[in-house]
Amino acid sequence: MRHITTNDTPPPTIRGIADHSWQERGLCHGLPVKEIDELFFHAARDRAAIDAAKAICGHCPVKKACFDYALDNEIRQGMWGGLTEDERRPWHARVNKRLDYSRVKAAFEGRDVHLSAAERDAVTRHAYVRGWSPERLAYALRLDLDWARDLMRNAAHAVADRDRYWGQVDPAETADDECVEDEAAEDAAASPVQVPRQAQTPALIAALRKAA
Repeated sequence: MRHITTNDTPPPTIRGIADHSWQERGLCHGLPVKEIDELFFHAARDRAAIDAAKAICGHCPVKKACFDYALDNEIRQGMWGGLTEDERRPWHARVNKRLDYSRVKAAFEGRDVHLSAAERDAVTRHAYVRGWSPERLAYALRLDLDWARDLMRNAAHAVADRDRYWGQVDPAETADDECVEDEAAEDAAASPVQVPRQAQTPALIAALRKAA
């Protein structure tokens, strides 16, 4: 009996660290090395080279993959993804705070993608809630086992703190806190010594409850 198998799995939208196959589809692929250096690693004020490079990048089918590669690998020189060094500088400054849940999902699917600190924390919290072991987290994120244990311990504390204060603010208690805050404000106005706002314990506790 003949068995026909098909693979209808859609291609991944996020490439792994070692996947450089996208480079072969770039419009700059195959250009002479000298021309690539002149166009994509041009002088800072060479507007003609910048415009020529942007014209090529504008129609390139792997422009986004090129841009992500530069961010993930901290490549700050040259033009990548159609953006110059100066144009990419704000993105490099914010890349460690990036929280892209498509990358978080890709990490859970076993792909070796670059994760920012915020994305790694999100993966760790979800892994802890799902009951992962530190060994499994270390394998998924390519981490040292001791580091994975520390991350899981921090995630456990974060989840415990979240659950401890979740929905604990009572409207009547909040009203009482506001009354105490008003009385403290009146006392502070009557007193020649002004107490800093941070020292008002009931108000601070109410703010922490809202933040949690």
